[in-house]
Amino acid sequence: MHFKEDIEVKPEVLEAVKKITVEGWISCTAARELAEELGVAPVLVGRACDLLKVKIKSCALGCFN
Repeated sequence: MHFKEDIEVKPEVLEAVKKITVEGWISCTAARELAEELGVAPVLVGRACDLLKVKIKSCALGCFN
Protein backbone atom coordinates (compact mmCIF):
# COMPACT_ATOMS: atom_id res chain seq x y z
CA MET A 1 0.00 0.00 0.00
CA HIS A 2 1.28 3.43 -0.93
CA PHE A 3 0.84 6.53 1.14
CA LYS A 4 0.33 9.86 -0.55
CA GLU A 5 3.70 11.05 0.75
CA ASP A 6 5.44 8.25 -1.22
CA ILE A 7 3.99 9.34 -4.56
CA GLU A 8 6.48 10.90 -6.94
CA VAL A 9 5.15 13.88 -8.86
CA LYS A 10 6.56 14.77 -12.27
CA PRO A 11 7.82 18.34 -12.76
CA GLU A 12 5.18 19.01 -15.44
CA VAL A 13 2.41 18.30 -12.89
CA LEU A 14 4.01 20.69 -10.41
CA GLU A 15 4.30 23.39 -13.08
CA ALA A 16 0.70 22.92 -14.18
CA VAL A 17 -0.51 23.30 -10.59
CA LYS A 18 1.55 26.47 -10.18
CA LYS A 19 -0.04 27.94 -13.32
CA ILE A 20 -3.61 27.54 -12.06
CA THR A 21 -2.96 28.54 -8.46
CA VAL A 22 -4.42 31.87 -7.35
CA GLU A 23 -3.22 33.30 -4.04
CA GLY A 24 -2.23 29.85 -2.78
CA TRP A 25 -5.55 28.19 -3.65
CA ILE A 26 -7.19 26.16 -6.40
CA SER A 27 -10.72 24.81 -6.52
CA CYS A 28 -11.48 21.12 -6.34
CA THR A 29 -13.09 21.37 -9.76
CA ALA A 30 -9.93 22.93 -11.23
CA ALA A 31 -7.76 20.24 -9.63
CA ARG A 32 -9.91 17.42 -11.04
CA GLU A 33 -10.01 19.06 -14.48
CA LEU A 34 -6.23 19.46 -14.42
CA ALA A 35 -5.76 15.78 -13.55
CA GLU A 36 -7.99 14.81 -16.47
CA GLU A 37 -6.22 17.22 -18.83
CA LEU A 38 -2.80 15.85 -17.84
CA GLY A 39 -4.00 12.24 -17.92
CA VAL A 40 -2.98 11.59 -14.32
CA ALA A 41 -4.79 10.42 -11.22
CA PRO A 42 -6.28 13.17 -9.03
CA VAL A 43 -4.05 12.01 -6.18
CA LEU A 44 -1.01 13.19 -8.19
CA VAL A 45 -2.46 16.69 -8.44
CA GLY A 46 -3.29 16.52 -4.74
CA ARG A 47 0.28 15.51 -3.92
CA ALA A 48 1.62 18.34 -6.08
CA CYS A 49 -0.57 20.74 -4.11
CA ASP A 50 0.82 19.35 -0.86
CA LEU A 51 4.40 19.80 -2.05
CA LEU A 52 3.69 23.35 -3.23
CA LYS A 53 1.68 24.24 -0.11
CA VAL A 54 -1.37 24.97 -2.28
CA LYS A 55 -4.76 24.62 -0.62
CA ILE A 56 -7.71 23.02 -2.41
CA LYS A 57 -11.03 24.73 -1.70
CA SER A 58 -14.66 23.78 -2.21
CA CYS A 59 -13.96 20.05 -2.17
CA ALA A 60 -17.25 18.25 -1.64
CA LEU A 61 -16.15 14.82 -2.84
CA GLY A 62 -13.18 14.35 -0.52
CA CYS A 63 -10.85 13.55 -3.43
CA PHE A 64 -8.04 15.69 -2.03
CA ASN A 65 -8.29 15.20 1.72
